[in-house]
Amino acid sequence: MTSDDFRQSLAATEPPAGLTLALAGLWWDAKGDWTRAHESAQQDDGFEGSWVHAYLHRKEGDQDNAAYWYRRAGKPVCQESLDGEWLSIVRGLLG
Repeated sequence: MTSDDFRQSLAATEPPAGLTLALAGLWWDAKGDWTRAHESAQQDDGFEGSWVHAYLHRKEGDQDNAAYWYRRAGKPVCQESLDGEWLSIVRGLLG
Protein backbone atom coordinates (compact mmCIF):
# COMPACT_ATOMS: atom_id res chain seq x y z
CA MET A 1 0.00 0.00 0.00
CA THR A 2 1.24 3.49 -0.84
CA SER A 3 0.53 6.64 1.13
CA ASP A 4 -1.89 7.66 -1.65
CA ASP A 5 -3.71 4.31 -1.31
CA PHE A 6 -3.86 4.87 2.43
CA ARG A 7 -5.35 8.34 2.02
CA GLN A 8 -7.88 7.07 -0.53
CA SER A 9 -8.98 4.41 1.95
CA LEU A 10 -10.24 7.20 4.20
CA ALA A 11 -13.39 7.35 2.05
CA ALA A 12 -14.43 4.01 3.58
CA THR A 13 -16.19 3.55 6.92
CA GLU A 14 -13.67 1.03 8.26
CA PRO A 15 -9.90 0.79 7.89
CA PRO A 16 -8.53 -1.58 5.25
CA ALA A 17 -7.94 -5.15 6.35
CA GLY A 18 -4.40 -5.97 7.32
CA LEU A 19 -3.34 -2.57 8.67
CA THR A 20 -1.00 -2.61 11.62
CA LEU A 21 -2.40 -1.23 14.86
CA ALA A 22 -0.27 1.90 14.42
CA LEU A 23 -1.55 2.55 10.90
CA ALA A 24 -5.11 1.88 12.04
CA GLY A 25 -4.54 4.54 14.68
CA LEU A 26 -3.52 7.04 12.03
CA TRP A 27 -6.49 6.01 9.92
CA TRP A 28 -8.91 6.66 12.78
CA ASP A 29 -7.18 9.93 13.57
CA ALA A 30 -7.69 11.11 9.98
CA LYS A 31 -11.37 10.18 10.33
CA GLY A 32 -11.60 12.47 13.37
CA ASP A 33 -11.90 9.72 15.98
CA TRP A 34 -9.08 10.48 18.42
CA THR A 35 -10.33 7.93 20.95
CA ARG A 36 -10.26 5.00 18.52
CA ALA A 37 -6.93 6.23 17.19
CA HIS A 38 -5.49 6.27 20.70
CA GLU A 39 -6.91 2.84 21.51
CA SER A 40 -5.26 1.38 18.40
CA ALA A 41 -1.89 2.97 19.12
CA GLN A 42 -2.02 1.86 22.75
CA GLN A 43 -2.42 -1.77 21.73
CA ASP A 44 0.95 -1.68 19.91
CA ASP A 45 3.65 -1.41 22.56
CA GLY A 46 6.48 -1.34 20.02
CA PHE A 47 8.22 1.43 18.12
CA GLU A 48 5.38 2.04 15.66
CA GLY A 49 2.66 2.31 18.29
CA SER A 50 4.84 4.59 20.40
CA TRP A 51 5.44 6.90 17.43
CA VAL A 52 1.72 7.19 16.69
CA HIS A 53 0.97 7.51 20.40
CA ALA A 54 3.43 10.43 20.61
CA TYR A 55 1.80 12.17 17.65
CA LEU A 56 -1.67 11.72 19.14
CA HIS A 57 -0.68 13.22 22.50
CA ARG A 58 1.05 16.09 20.72
CA LYS A 59 -2.16 16.68 18.77
CA GLU A 60 -4.12 16.54 22.01
CA GLY A 61 -1.84 19.23 23.46
CA ASP A 62 -0.29 17.01 26.15
CA GLN A 63 3.32 17.85 25.37
CA ASP A 64 4.86 16.09 28.39
CA ASN A 65 3.10 12.82 27.58
CA ALA A 66 3.99 13.22 23.91
CA ALA A 67 7.67 13.70 24.81
CA TYR A 68 7.60 10.44 26.78
CA TRP A 69 6.20 8.55 23.79
CA TYR A 70 8.66 10.13 21.37
CA ARG A 71 11.46 8.89 23.63
CA ARG A 72 9.94 5.38 23.64
CA ALA A 73 9.79 5.52 19.84
CA GLY A 74 13.40 6.69 19.61
CA LYS A 75 12.29 9.87 17.87
CA PRO A 76 12.93 13.54 18.65
CA VAL A 77 9.89 15.61 19.57
CA CYS A 78 8.42 16.64 16.24
CA GLN A 79 8.40 20.33 15.33
CA GLU A 80 6.60 20.16 11.98
CA SER A 81 2.88 20.74 11.50
CA LEU A 82 0.54 18.01 12.69
CA ASP A 83 -0.56 17.34 9.11
CA GLY A 84 3.05 17.06 8.03
CA GLU A 85 3.88 14.72 10.88
CA TRP A 86 0.85 12.53 10.15
CA LEU A 87 2.00 12.11 6.56
CA SER A 88 5.61 11.50 7.62
CA ILE A 89 4.51 8.74 9.98
CA VAL A 90 2.26 7.15 7.35
CA ARG A 91 5.13 7.14 4.86
CA GLY A 92 7.55 5.84 7.47
CA LEU A 93 5.29 2.99 8.52
CA LEU A 94 4.38 2.01 5.00
CA GLY A 95 8.06 1.95 4.07
